[in-house]
Amino acid sequence: MRAVFSLLALVIVAAIVLSLARKQATALKPAASGASSAGATLPRPQDVGRQVQGSIDDAARRTAEAASAATN
Repeated sequence: MRAVFSLLALVIVAAIVLSLARKQATALKPAASGASSAGATLPRPQDVGRQVQGSIDDAARRTAEAASAATN
């Protein structure tokens, strides 16, 4: 009996997950067709790289300052 309930619960969970996945897939289809027009508004990879590098540099500087303050 316990195995039957476990199997039933597994089937219900699988149905819920598949239903949610289907909704997500249908929500993505219109966005995929408009992706070519949205491509012009995307940032350039070089700009993103500079921003990420700047964030890494800031974090390293703050970490060094915190380590310096901790040793004093």
